[in-house]
Amino acid sequence: MKSTLSIKKIWLMAITATFAVASCSDETTIFENPEDNLIKETDQLKLENSVNFDRAGVLDIYEDPITSAKRYGSTTGKVEQAGDYPLTLVAQIAPPSFKNGENLAATHVALNGDYGYVSYNTVGQEYVGAVDVIDISDPNNPTVTSRVYFTNADLNSIAYDRGYVYVAGGVDSEKSVTATSNSLVAKIGVDNGRLNTSNITFGFQEGFNATDVSIINNTVLVTSGQDGFVVAYDKSDMSTLSETAFSDLRSVAVNGTEIAVLDAAQGVSVLDQNLTITKSIDIDSDFGIDAKRTLAFSGDNIVVSEGSKGAGIYNASTGSFIEYVPILTSPENAEPGDIVTNGVAVNDDVLLMANGAGGLSLSEKKFDNTEGVGVIELNGSINYVASKGDYIFAASGKSGFQIIKLNKPSQSLLTRCENLASFSGSSNYKVPEGAEEAYSGSKRFNSLTVDGSLLLCGSWTVKNDITINEDGIFEMNGTIVIGRFHKRRDVVVKSGSTLRIEGNMTIYGDLILEDGAALEFLGDRPIAAIWGKVTKEGNSTVTGVFNDYYGKF
Repeated sequence: MKSTLSIKKIWLMAITATFAVASCSDETTIFENPEDNLIKETDQLKLENSVNFDRAGVLDIYEDPITSAKRYGSTTGKVEQAGDYPLTLVAQIAPPSFKNGENLAATHVALNGDYGYVSYNTVGQEYVGAVDVIDISDPNNPTVTSRVYFTNADLNSIAYDRGYVYVAGGVDSEKSVTATSNSLVAKIGVDNGRLNTSNITFGFQEGFNATDVSIINNTVLVTSGQDGFVVAYDKSDMSTLSETAFSDLRSVAVNGTEIAVLDAAQGVSVLDQNLTITKSIDIDSDFGIDAKRTLAFSGDNIVVSEGSKGAGIYNASTGSFIEYVPILTSPENAEPGDIVTNGVAVNDDVLLMANGAGGLSLSEKKFDNTEGVGVIELNGSINYVASKGDYIFAASGKSGFQIIKLNKPSQSLLTRCENLASFSGSSNYKVPEGAEEAYSGSKRFNSLTVDGSLLLCGSWTVKNDITINEDGIFEMNGTIVIGRFHKRRDVVVKSGSTLRIEGNMTIYGDLILEDGAALEFLGDRPIAAIWGKVTKEGNSTVTGVFNDYYGKF
């Protein structure tokens, strides 16, 4: 990968300081004063200012031409249909920065419950890393709750399990009297979103450096790069349980009792919990030198990031090749070597590919093949992606860490609206005067104009304005997001018309209620998050109990 992390070898990390040793073996070292080389960020304002909403709001998807062609009607010329996947950018988290650590870049993300855990390393020849803990329990207001700087180590991967984060990186054993090998793993306590550096254990293993970390039951699995190993550590004390040598490991993934590792020199090996190879999948791809590549289980398959080829999909049981999912875009002025698939993530039927300068692409699994949808509108070179539940977390190098909401319809909402037809109309949708329409689904619009009556049940985004004309009725049950922070768009409710909300409405712009307009909130504590201002003209009315999230009413 030649992206924002490419000035030095990603996996060749160094720790230049010396630790004081309390006890050690060949594999694991517990340090008496680990905080000597760790710095906690105590400036709460700095943590708060790390969260950036400048580009928050509705995200477009630059569609694959073949997929896009299917969304145009043939009878009225090219009428663009409303697209699937109404994504929104919640916020961006700026990379950490401190004295002697000004070039940190996001490398990896772990998700658990209400928190995301992010690792960072340094572009260039300096060796500095960091860990962030981000609270995402409130999707409108993510917060950085804890940050720790590693003053002498880059970090390549991170995992979370039962009150601890596990980070994998490297150590220059020639510059440390305590390190037995270059590869580093650290176990750090975390409680209610706060990292506890007084509760930390370090371990070392052979190999250029540690490239990935994953948890299976009571075991911590760590891979190390050139001439390295996959090592199983006892989670309780980080002592070594077993290890298996490989030529050039890049990643490890877990599916039930199965373990898969990606070796750039050979392909994928599937292991049992004793780290015995049970099957191999030979892959003839150029994985690059010292480049980040990941793999992920997807049902019965394994998805592998294969650089310029995109993502390769293989049957996990037989090892047979199924298909390649290509990189969907080739941006102008980007070096060919910068457009490579660095990482993959699977969320239900969605496949996400981190393609460096080629951005973050989204594909969907359909029957026996995978169909590209398009590239999500994001800044930065995308080095890693993780997805769980309703969120996508993208590590974009020096552009930081981006939080994206999938806006999946809730199951209860789908049940209440199960008798409605799915929406399949234009992305610039207009309901004519006198028409009564009702749909369910999850779509992204360019604009909405309501002259008649429209009920939408589900999750929706609107890139531009919503206008409810005189005597029109727009009812929304679920979630709707309009506009973006840097491209403000309005919702205009004209005289005699009604906007009725049961669920969550976010407007990156103004809400304008003209004289005689009505805004009604229904149900259990709906939310109105208005980033602009609320204008209530003449005899306009607002009724119902709701959460005025930003206090604009």
